[in-house]
Amino acid sequence: MKKEAIEAEFGAWVGIDWADEKHAVCLRPEGSEEIEYFELKQEPEAIVDWIHGLRSRFGGRKIAIALEQSRGALIYMLMNFDFLTFFPINPKTMKMYREALRSSGAKDDPSDAELLLDFLQTHRKHLRVWKPEEPQTRKLRMLVEGRRKLVNNSSSVCLRIEQLLKYYYPQALNWVGDLKSPLACDFLMKWPSLETVKKAKPVQLRKFYWKHNCRNNELIEQRISEVSRAIPLTEDEAIVSSSVLMLQALIPVIRELTAAIERFERQIQECFQEYPDRFLYESLPGAGAALQPRLAVAMGMDRDRFQSSVELQQFSGIAPVTVKSGKNSWVHWRWACPKFVRQSFHEFAGCSLVKSSWAKAYYDQMRAKNKGHHAALRAVAFKWQRIIFRCWKDGKPYDENQYLKVLQRRGSPFMSLVHLTEPASLSQSSWKGAGSIIAQLVQSSSGKQCGKIENAKTQSRKTT
Repeated sequence: MKKEAIEAEFGAWVGIDWADEKHAVCLRPEGSEEIEYFELKQEPEAIVDWIHGLRSRFGGRKIAIALEQSRGALIYMLMNFDFLTFFPINPKTMKMYREALRSSGAKDDPSDAELLLDFLQTHRKHLRVWKPEEPQTRKLRMLVEGRRKLVNNSSSVCLRIEQLLKYYYPQALNWVGDLKSPLACDFLMKWPSLETVKKAKPVQLRKFYWKHNCRNNELIEQRISEVSRAIPLTEDEAIVSSSVLMLQALIPVIRELTAAIERFERQIQECFQEYPDRFLYESLPGAGAALQPRLAVAMGMDRDRFQSSVELQQFSGIAPVTVKSGKNSWVHWRWACPKFVRQSFHEFAGCSLVKSSWAKAYYDQMRAKNKGHHAALRAVAFKWQRIIFRCWKDGKPYDENQYLKVLQRRGSPFMSLVHLTEPASLSQSSWKGAGSIIAQLVQSSSGKQCGKIENAKTQSRKTT
């Protein structure tokens, strides 16, 4: 598109350097070289008045706005006005642009807004217009991202409790199991120190474990015996008393986070049940209750968002980056990408190993080539993204048998290994190997993304 046509497309060009309290704004009307500078408060009334002023001033013509965000309070408010066109610019891009034009390193909000405006006008053809997600996708995305943040917070608090117990009461770690469980929380609140639990009678401990669905008599008796023989790590009153107070402060946090995660999961499932493309992600082997909505959010419902699987692989960060200079070449993984999206595909690739025969065969082939565990998983995810893209583009669910026939027809080199890794006939050692792979992924996402597979693995632990 010629420069004159681009200029005529918009009534004005705007650069906004956003902040929590106020935004620096630069505006250049179409056909004018004069740039207007002003500040805009982060208040709904002030923003709406400014938008109405733009509409009235430029007769409802489109306004091009450059800003360093694709989500946040400002863009969530501005997205309600249809005559505004947004061009998000990566903050890293603007940092390098600033350094290229201002070697002194000087930085100020008004000047940054002017740089955004300049970048928008100069490099418009390299920028992509921001399109808001569908309401269902946007809601689902915020739910799954919120759940993940709570899971991370819960894991962080559990690590603090674990370190605290090792500091003065390490035996409790063997008596309570998972620190997020009701058994662990109730045990530590009831007996927050070795001195208190040693005062409990064996019948009290038996009753406690039975009440919390621990019915393994051998394990219960073993724990009771350990309690009677245990000696304190330290008897320093200052250490014990302060540690008990900290423990009693952290346990309610774990309870609330666990309850909040469950509420989020119920909302996610309710929202996902109404998601139009749900059938696509339910057909993916290994994608359980947590990963199905995460993959749905990563893809969205706009079929024009990705024109090829390569765009998806590059956007998600699964595709590697090659850097060449002369005779030197370096391949590394992609750093500039949405980390949560990359993690979703990475975890799904690991979970698919126990459900998809070709995925396990390809993973083994990568490991045989001395690839690391995570590098091999990224290779599996790379192939999965090509499949998911095609299913998503065509609106057809995945069929494992059909895909295996295609691989066989094309003479895929790893098809000879598929029969050895058939999920239905996995040996005990293979199950253990697959379990170790999943355990690395489950630890960071509460173990629910692997669906029925992880539930089956934990069924045998209920007695503990």
